[in-house]
Amino acid sequence: MNSDIARWLERDPDPKTRNELEQLIKDNNQAELTDRFDGRLAFGTAGLRGVVGAGPNRMNRLVIQETAAGLGQYLLRSVPEGASKGVVIGYDGRPDSQQFAHDTASVLTAQGIKVYLTVKVAPTPVVAFGVKHLHTAAAVVVTASHNPPQYNGFKVYWENGAQIIPPQDAGIADEIDKATKHELSYLPLEEAVDKGLLVWLDEDYYQAYRQTMNTNPLLMNHTNPQSINIAYTAMHGVGAEMAETLLADAGFDHVFSVAAQREPDGTFPTVKFPNPEETGAMDLVIAEAKKHDAVLACANDPDADRFAVAVRREDGEYQMLTGDQVGTLFGYYLLSHAHANQNLVGNTIVSSSLLGKIATTLGARYYQTLTGFKWLTNVAMAQQTEEHQFLFAYEEALGYTIGSKVWDKDGLSALVAFAQLTAELHAKGLTIWDQLEAIYREHGLYINAQRSIALDPIAAPIGDTLRHQPPTEIAGLLIVCTEDYKQSLRTFSDGTVEGIELPVSDVLIYHLQGGARVIVRPSGTEPKIKCYYEVVEPMLHEDTMIHAQQRAQEAMDMLIEKHQQSL
Repeated sequence: MNSDIARWLERDPDPKTRNELEQLIKDNNQAELTDRFDGRLAFGTAGLRGVVGAGPNRMNRLVIQETAAGLGQYLLRSVPEGASKGVVIGYDGRPDSQQFAHDTASVLTAQGIKVYLTVKVAPTPVVAFGVKHLHTAAAVVVTASHNPPQYNGFKVYWENGAQIIPPQDAGIADEIDKATKHELSYLPLEEAVDKGLLVWLDEDYYQAYRQTMNTNPLLMNHTNPQSINIAYTAMHGVGAEMAETLLADAGFDHVFSVAAQREPDGTFPTVKFPNPEETGAMDLVIAEAKKHDAVLACANDPDADRFAVAVRREDGEYQMLTGDQVGTLFGYYLLSHAHANQNLVGNTIVSSSLLGKIATTLGARYYQTLTGFKWLTNVAMAQQTEEHQFLFAYEEALGYTIGSKVWDKDGLSALVAFAQLTAELHAKGLTIWDQLEAIYREHGLYINAQRSIALDPIAAPIGDTLRHQPPTEIAGLLIVCTEDYKQSLRTFSDGTVEGIELPVSDVLIYHLQGGARVIVRPSGTEPKIKCYYEVVEPMLHEDTMIHAQQRAQEAMDMLIEKHQQSL
């Protein structure tokens, strides 16, 4: 037995994973042993996420304890009064989440750091809310969000209430490496309570989040909420109780929850993949909506930080809105309702550029960030001023934050806001589809698509090739501007160059004549690239929505086909 495996067996506090590892040794399963011990789950800006199992390259109690020890040391070093400010900890409904959360609390309190630990499962936004509400130094949520059942994760927020960004991630990762080489200290939770180092967050805490949302001025639009029916699913996650409560508080008394998916269940028995974006994941909530003639079929993902919605059409069928469509509707709605000085809105570079057009028309300030909600909120804090206070941000992967009560995506407040937006339209005799059409008629019909392309593994890196031989056109459309986020340069077709003030990232964006856009993002881990496409189709006065959509789709299909051939 090699020394790494022997040492792991010595340190592992969990009989379940020790037995699993001993069985792999007994079976002489070298491939599996190599996979688990050749490296370690990398701690990055999304914290940790991986498959649960034995070994350093898996999620388990020892990895969690070492991660908590590293986090604690970094926090003590870098946050003044970090120990007394403390850390909020919450967890989702996956099988190991409560144990991982309790282990985290045990390790942090052993370092003298105060911990606020939820008494039961909690939606991710409810935990993130605790940082500013309780003035803590950090927060940890044990969740794998919408990943498959065999996963779990460890997500970290900093004292500003947002997810960590560099250099915090690297600093914590260094301390985790040190923790793996030392004995770990734990404090039993009862002792931590006796020493005043552990505070249990009970029902009062959940009610504080509820009260904060109910008094959020952006969620106060009560226009005939009782006039619409809403179907909802928590997708076997932790959102149902709070989601139903907030909707009821806002006057929506015709809400029908999918019973089979209402309670937390980390095995996700009714869905292949607990992500609302996946085909089939919304089937049960759409069936519930049909049963009650609901206008909306809404979902949160399992940790309730994302929001998804399918909207009833004239033919009685339901159609999913894309994240960009929801973001567009929110941008227009919130900018039309908020105070004049609450006008800072943003999205990520791969999300639709339509939000920027709406912001310009309505006299608001718009910003863009790299992909990831950590950037959207950290940049918003840096950019907001008295005249331009933060209002709203979104990413196309169904993440939205409304106002600054939670500095992360929040699928619960997004659910309430979207219900209120829908009810207001309903009171005017309008539908969500009418509203989207009105926005498209004003700004053009924007459609977005994403494709991953496998590349020849022995070919030169595609990003380097494209930089070395820059294209001048794509699909017969001239490139009017190229943005290179690796070199932080924006180059126009006339040769003009300007700097880009965003962190360096291996991303190329081509802006084409007519408003279309192609984004190329090489994968850092495998020979493939992600491509994001945007097409803008002008809507003429005599156009029907169907004709404009057909033209836009044809343009999109051609753009994708020609671009992929060129690669």
